Amino acid sequence: MSKKDIQVVPHPDGWAVKREGGERASSVHERKEDALDAGRELARKDEVELVIHGRDGKIQDSDSYGNDPSPPRDEKH
Repeated sequence: MSKKDIQVVPHPDGWAVKREGGERASSVHERKEDALDAGRELARKDEVELVIHGRDGKIQDSDSYGNDPSPPRDEKH
């Protein structure tokens, strides 16, 4: 079973950190920055993607902390 991505989404009390497909929030924060910090920590631990939503619920950005199947092409090794 693959691990689920971590989502930072709007919540009535501020911002929630949720696992993809989960109904309950892992944590709820007043500030988006605090939710991002908590989400990054979980995503790094589980080596999954962090998906960041805006207040309107649309995806704004994402960061990969695991085995990214499609890494950026502009990185040179």
